[in-house]
Amino acid sequence: MAVAADTANTVAWWKEPTKDQWLAWVAAWLGWTLDAFDFTIFLLIMVPIAKEFQVPLVDVTFVFTVTLWLRLVGATASGWLADRAGRKLPLMISILWYSICNFIAGFSPSFWFLFLFRALLGIGMGAEWPAGAALAMESWPTRSRGFMSGVLQGSWGLGFALSSAAYGLLYEAIGWRGLLWLGVLPALVVLWVRKYVKEPEIWKQNREQQRQQKREVHLPLIEIFRWRVLPNTLTACLWMGSGFVSYYTIFGLFPTHLQKDLGFGPGDVALPILLSNLMLFVSNCIWGAVADKIGRRWAMIIPAAIGIVVTPFYLGFFTTSYVVLVGAFIVQGFFAGAVYGQNPSYLNERFPTEVRATAAGFCYHQGAIWGGLVGPLLAAWAATMPDGFTMPMLIITVASEIVFIIALLLGPETKGKELGSELQLAHAPAASD
Repeated sequence: MAVAADTANTVAWWKEPTKDQWLAWVAAWLGWTLDAFDFTIFLLIMVPIAKEFQVPLVDVTFVFTVTLWLRLVGATASGWLADRAGRKLPLMISILWYSICNFIAGFSPSFWFLFLFRALLGIGMGAEWPAGAALAMESWPTRSRGFMSGVLQGSWGLGFALSSAAYGLLYEAIGWRGLLWLGVLPALVVLWVRKYVKEPEIWKQNREQQRQQKREVHLPLIEIFRWRVLPNTLTACLWMGSGFVSYYTIFGLFPTHLQKDLGFGPGDVALPILLSNLMLFVSNCIWGAVADKIGRRWAMIIPAAIGIVVTPFYLGFFTTSYVVLVGAFIVQGFFAGAVYGQNPSYLNERFPTEVRATAAGFCYHQGAIWGGLVGPLLAAWAATMPDGFTMPMLIITVASEIVFIIALLLGPETKGKELGSELQLAHAPAASD
């Protein structure tokens, strides 16, 4: 083992993974980045949708709330299927699901039709993450897993940047319906995944052990709530819940704040969203490398704490200068935007192989339930405030970041953990009479 480790450290980190490991990671990366495009494009078109269907903005924000809530359904089902049948199948199903739903939503004759298919999109969106994250993290070498986790999760920012670029460049020409139609393009990725991607060896060996030893885990969701694992599960849920609330307060509603409170047009709204999300991607890569040095938790705690300090600047507490707002929001992308980069590595490292996708998917996407409340609650609160979203966004951002830091301090450190195929939670069959 020592010889193998020494050999690995004498080569560049990007040469250590095999071709199959790279292909598995790229599959997860494509699924996640395109998932981000399909979801975040809606955050940029809520105001024009409200105007076209003549419904209150609060009603439109509830669409994205229900989409987030249904992510938990997709994540739980996908996690179970990924733990039982492999990581590839649920990944392919999820990409097809969210692509088709977004495309159909573009033809909406009524607000409730749009509501239905954007809500259904949430199932496919939730299904993508547990299968893709498990596939990528189980396949990737330990040495650079934190860094590649940051690149993977940070690519949500690339998807958001793509959607903001599409909004800024194409909205006047194709409208909000055309932007939703673009969301069908990710479906083409499924053909590539099916042909080139292989299941992780860790998962295959674990499943074979379950069968041979007759110790199969049929209900992995139940297993993560047994006493042996419960504290780990609960702190992971608190960490992810506060993280989702923070994310959708900062990045989800900032475009609406710029449109509704400050009256900015498509180009002025798109610029800070685009630049901040590009910075989010860069920062997740940088802090991912830091996580491989100082640990998963501190690579999230430090930027979260700094993000609290940055918040008042882009919300206009000191000045409403457009240049300052844009600059501060880019800085926030580097700090508060960086705290999500260890989601794939840290969640997958916290749980055994036989329940990994289910546990990571559930803990991650139960956070979407809390994140989903942000839109309608902040919109309703902002409607009662003279400065709109400004004060509500500040209060919720600071509070959620504090809870986020506490949850991480209560959790375990997993830097350098080897992901093995051994059974840890599978029970031996009951003795026969």
